[in-house]
Amino acid sequence: MQGKVEICGVNTARLKVLPQEQMDALLLRAKAGDEQARQELIEGNLRLVLSVIQRFEKRGESPDDLFQVGCIGLIKAIANFDPTKNVRFSTYGVPMIAGEVRRYLRDNSAIRVSRSIRDVAYKILQCKEGMLLKLGREPTLEEIAKELELPEEEVTQALDAVCAPISLHDPVYSDGADPLTVMDQVRDNRNTEGSWMERICLRNAYQALGSREKQILSLRFYDGKTQMEVASALGISQAQVSRLEKGAIGAMRKSFTVS
Repeated sequence: MQGKVEICGVNTARLKVLPQEQMDALLLRAKAGDEQARQELIEGNLRLVLSVIQRFEKRGESPDDLFQVGCIGLIKAIANFDPTKNVRFSTYGVPMIAGEVRRYLRDNSAIRVSRSIRDVAYKILQCKEGMLLKLGREPTLEEIAKELELPEEEVTQALDAVCAPISLHDPVYSDGADPLTVMDQVRDNRNTEGSWMERICLRNAYQALGSREKQILSLRFYDGKTQMEVASALGISQAQVSRLEKGAIGAMRKSFTVS
């Protein structure tokens, strides 16, 4: 989105910012039903929408679509905001706009969540928005669970289920140089230096075996066959299979010891 001047035909470089006194006066007028004040509030807070949707620019969605959805959240925030409370409009509006964008992303996500879980999640989000206005701060999960009379675990699971997935390439920190991404923070316990060396040694030890020993080990430990089944498949006795298997494993162990 960087470097893009126009979104939905709006020149973002020319978006105005309302002074706080004018904002307070317009909020009171809009609450009283003044449609002109409502329109001025929408136009004067488009920068707020722009700042919120920039959080979601890595999701692959059209900035125009996100901006329109964000404007819907802004309109809802203006309609529901109580100017008599000691809360700045931006404190209330940002979560409302972000919530509207998240709902849009969830509804258009390739990951499908059951309707019952989505319904619970929407109730939680509505409750959260209401408590934000009431308390003047973000409510805790415990407070939301108590308000809705739901187990705290169910609240957490519902929110996690409808949370938009993130990309492994999403930046989590940047000091002006190459950004640190989510992938950089994910530890791979399998592909450590030790495990790489073990796999290389195991492959080399296996390659050093004869063709009959390789076949027996493959049938036994990859195909999961018994010694009797291997004997039947190769046309030899079970005792021969047992002897060759032990000899092959012993040779591989010896190779590891030498390495």
